Amino acid sequence: MKTLISQEAVEQRIFLIRGHKVMIDRDLAELYGVEAKYLNRQVRRNRERFPEEFMFQLTEDEKKELVTNWHRFQSLKHASVLPHAFTEHGVAMLASVLKSARAVKISIHIVKTFVRLRQWISTHKELASKLSELEQKVERHDSQIQSIFKAIRALMAEPRKPKGRIGFHTA
Repeated sequence: MKTLISQEAVEQRIFLIRGHKVMIDRDLAELYGVEAKYLNRQVRRNRERFPEEFMFQLTEDEKKELVTNWHRFQSLKHASVLPHAFTEHGVAMLASVLKSARAVKISIHIVKTFVRLRQWISTHKELASKLSELEQKVERHDSQIQSIFKAIRALMAEPRKPKGRIGFHTA
C-alpha cells in the first residue's frame, strides 16, 4: 500500500505542548483533505468522544508561540478562534467522526508515527542511562588508577638521603 503522506511530513507536524505530543487542527485538516472548520465542527458535534486527554484548546500564548515559530500558522495570527491540539488518541478518534477512507488511512499512519517516536525516545533514554552508568564507572576507575600511579611514583622515587648536619659535632 502506497502511503499518502511521508513519515517526515507527519513528524514535522507533531509538537510538544503542555507535556503532550500533539498535532494542531489545521495540520490534521490538511492531511485529511478537509477544511479545518469542517474538522472542528465534527469534533463539536461529537464532543463526548474527545475528553481533555484526547484534545484541548490552545491558550492565546500558545497560539502566539506557534505563529512566531512556524510560518504556516501565520493565518492564525488574527484568528478569533483558538486552535485545537489533538493527542495520539484524539487523532485516532478523528477517523471515526470524519468517516472517510482517507481519514482512516491517515489516522493509522499518524498513530504509527506517534508510536515510532515514542519507541525512539524510549531507546534514547535507555542509551543515556547506560552512558551515565558507564561514565560513573570510568570516574571511579580513574580515581583508583590515579591512586595506583601515585603509589608507583612513590616507589620509583629515589630515597632521600638525610643531609649531614652542619657545624661542630661532639661524639
